[in-house]
Amino acid sequence: MTANRPSFDLIFMNLATDLAKRSHCVKAHVGAVLTKDTRIISIGYNGPPAGTHNCDEEWPETGCPRDDRNSCSLALHAEANAILYAVKNLTDLTGATLYLTLSPCLACAKLIFSSGISRVFFKNSYAEFKGWPGDEGVDFLNRFGVPTTKFLIED
Repeated sequence: MTANRPSFDLIFMNLATDLAKRSHCVKAHVGAVLTKDTRIISIGYNGPPAGTHNCDEEWPETGCPRDDRNSCSLALHAEANAILYAVKNLTDLTGATLYLTLSPCLACAKLIFSSGISRVFFKNSYAEFKGWPGDEGVDFLNRFGVPTTKFLIED
């Protein structure tokens, strides 16, 4: 019965969604899955660098201090965590696919592009989450040849 088998895209996006639940961020929970040839090569979720602090424990009411763009000033984004873990373990990201629960910001888009990731799927818009007019990261990646598209749930 192959008709009921979920696609790898759906499996990986569901995993990213589940990973987001691991985040200690008070403001947003974001998950990331990096794959290559239908194999998971790294995962990540947003949060502070390992060994520092957890926002929900240190600042449970407000979250950590905000930067000039009202973003977390201390935590790494989910995709950055996934990329950094892969690189730390000498994993080649050339041709990899990234699944995100929130589209990448511009800074993360530059990391994605520079690391050789060739395709990105996202579940929700970072721009909409922030109240911004456009997704700078998505626009950057698409402009420079990394197809970055909203994930459409399969029936």
